Amino acid sequence: MTTTFETLINSTTEEQFLQIFQDSFSQQNQTFSETHRTILTACYRNPGLSPSPRKIKGSSPEFLARAWLKKYSEGFESRISKRISKLPSTVADPMIDVIIKTRFPTLTIQHLEHIKHAHRLSMSAENILGLLLEEFLATELADYGWHCCWGEVIRYVDFCNVDGSLLQVKNRSNSENSASSSVRLNTPIEKWHRVDASKGTYNWHYFNEKYATDKFSEKNFIIFVQSVLTQNPDALAVEENNPWRALSSSSDQV
Repeated sequence: MTTTFETLINSTTEEQFLQIFQDSFSQQNQTFSETHRTILTACYRNPGLSPSPRKIKGSSPEFLARAWLKKYSEGFESRISKRISKLPSTVADPMIDVIIKTRFPTLTIQHLEHIKHAHRLSMSAENILGLLLEEFLATELADYGWHCCWGEVIRYVDFCNVDGSLLQVKNRSNSENSASSSVRLNTPIEKWHRVDASKGTYNWHYFNEKYATDKFSEKNFIIFVQSVLTQNPDALAVEENNPWRALSSSSDQV
């Protein structure tokens, strides 16, 4: 019989549920940390947010626990400061060049190539922005009892607090999908976004006022992003034939 979070939660007390995970982790010589306990407690107390069987299941409670730990560990180990991001898998549509060239007839083929690759580079940067924000917050919020849910080991939640609070983080105020929004209506999930999409203003004051600090800021986020990309350039995927790569290299040599 397949064990899912739903069946396990329905057949155990909270203490029994957590003990199953603790015992399973111990058998694998893995520490059952405060982070694990905090996220799993949130799953138990909010069953609708626990991982779906499509994501995590097992042939027994023990194997369910192992599958959950594997997903969490993989998410943590592939955080943006450590990962090598994948190159774009799509091919640019030549019609884009036609459209731009028709509107700006004096552009050369080289101009169009630079525009195309600049766009692809920009898209690669956009793809990792949310991951950079997540890791920055994971670092800064740790002081206030928040634990990052690496590997999407609880649905619709990015951070769980030891006090039971749940937090969903978005880069922009208009980036939440309808499914995520509808779930929040019936759960205690707080939502925070970095940028107000209509005004272009930042929302760091939310954390600063809540925790009487000034360390949450765009300036500190920029410093963090620059540090990550300097130490791990491969976090940003850049195609070998991207002319901006060559320009960057020649600039470094000057």
